[in-house]
Amino acid sequence: MSSQPLERTVLDGSTRVLLIGAGVVCLGLLLVARRLEPDPRGYGTHAQLGLGPCSFASLTGQLCPTCGMTTAFAWFARGELVRAWVVHPAGCLTAAATVPLAAWLLATAVVGRPLGGRSAEWLLTGLVVSLVLLSLTFWILRLVGVAFDPRTTGAPPAAGPGSSGVRWMEGVGKG
Repeated sequence: MSSQPLERTVLDGSTRVLLIGAGVVCLGLLLVARRLEPDPRGYGTHAQLGLGPCSFASLTGQLCPTCGMTTAFAWFARGELVRAWVVHPAGCLTAAATVPLAAWLLATAVVGRPLGGRSAEWLLTGLVVSLVLLSLTFWILRLVGVAFDPRTTGAPPAAGPGSSGVRWMEGVGKG
């Protein structure tokens, strides 16, 4: 067993530029989310970005593992953490991880070495795997009817952004 410290990877210029870009994208996601009006149904906020309806939901009638994630980001960016959690727990946790991730990406790029480990891959891979597992876990809970399905909380079926319909989460998270 060697008593020498493990040497960290030195990041080349192109990797550092990619890390800076990724950090800026993370912060940009929250800025864009702040500009979106959370859909009162608890999902569908992504349509304000010009994206179409969820193909999975259109084909199956069931929400997909990421349905509600953009809405959760929009609520999170407004400081409405309870509403973000109710809409999509994995989306809320992902949004919460976005700021420290951006800080880590930018700091790692500036220092030129991965902070907290020998390589950047372990953290980034772990985050992606965690996001997928969280989304699938909450989706399975939705499918079996345990929780986290905004459609079961009294959402008006045809409500959308800017609609005059009753907001399905009115009062949630308000003390």
